[in-house]
Amino acid sequence: MRNSKAVYTAAAAAIALLSACSSDASRGPSSALPGYAALPDAAVEFAYEANEGSTNVSGYKIESDGALTPVKGSPFAAGSSPSGVAVDPTGKFAIASNAGSSNASAFTIDASSGALAQVKGSPFGAGSAPSGVAVDSAGKFAYVANVGVSSSSNVSAFSIGSSGALTPVKGSPFAAGTSAQYVAASGKFVYVPNAGSDNVSAYKIASNGALTPVKGSPFAAGSEPFGVAVDPTAKFAYVSNFGSSSVSAYTVNATSGALTPVKGSPFAAGTQACSVIVDPNGKFIYVPNDGSANVSAYAIKSNGALTPVKGSPFAAGSGACYGAVDPSDKFVYVGNSGAGSISGYQIGNNGALTPLKGSPFPAGATPAVIATCGVTSGKCIPSPL
Repeated sequence: MRNSKAVYTAAAAAIALLSACSSDASRGPSSALPGYAALPDAAVEFAYEANEGSTNVSGYKIESDGALTPVKGSPFAAGSSPSGVAVDPTGKFAIASNAGSSNASAFTIDASSGALAQVKGSPFGAGSAPSGVAVDSAGKFAYVANVGVSSSSNVSAFSIGSSGALTPVKGSPFAAGTSAQYVAASGKFVYVPNAGSDNVSAYKIASNGALTPVKGSPFAAGSEPFGVAVDPTAKFAYVSNFGSSSVSAYTVNATSGALTPVKGSPFAAGTQACSVIVDPNGKFIYVPNDGSANVSAYAIKSNGALTPVKGSPFAAGSGACYGAVDPSDKFVYVGNSGAGSISGYQIGNNGALTPLKGSPFPAGATPAVIATCGVTSGKCIPSPL
């Protein structure tokens, strides 16, 4: 379980679900980030979980009722202490950041079975203690936040080849604040919360994938900012503050990428707010709270402000840290690093969470990030989140 000291030394445990952008008649069509097209409902969905306490990544099939069933061949070998995983927008590749071996494993995804196979040359070198990983909306570049030691925190940038191989971008790694934790790539911009310097680094993505600091960056956050997410319209950004148990909300300048605090921000969360999950419709956000073993749920107002959902917070397992909403916008999954399990929930029309039958589901050692994808037109397509 993470505490105020562990934030500075351990890579982020997380769950980030990536799946097909689909529609739910009861809640309206999904929105998509720039560069993503809305996709039809996926017939099959898969989830991939980075097991931070081991050297592998688990694969699951997401059943129609939201239950998780292990994929044949799972778990799949990765590097030491994988703490993050992401699926590229084409759904061909998955990338896991390995905190213990300072590299990133790249895999091809079998759209039929959901099995993972490492690409030639994997793993690829990253910085010290790589934590979060994100892929840009065009699927051309991957970004890995390296926790490092003190001021050595930075962001490794890679171009993604046709085979899934990762090649460092010229100028990589790019400087970040102290104890860079997670990372979000949204349209033309990348955002990285820095737990040690209580701020968020913002970058503009160049045509070659290089990162240039946004004017005014870094932007102030709460105490020990840990997780970050951008809503599907790319209008708002949210950062979980582990130390101050709150969520900072910002409006995003569409031209410059600069962040401006939303009125009323920061918003209260549970103890040790660990990450932020935005649903594909941009109506709700969910924040797993490591210290209180629950999930705070909020409705997003038109100005980006947050209002607690009735019944929030919702019980989770020990060490609830990262999670994600599936692309069909029906289910939320939260990894419980202390309990070695994944809590699954059904999303109600008002954003409230109801535990799925069979939840919590067995996970690998210290479950970290989960990324999902949905099969459509013979490809495993991730969500824009």
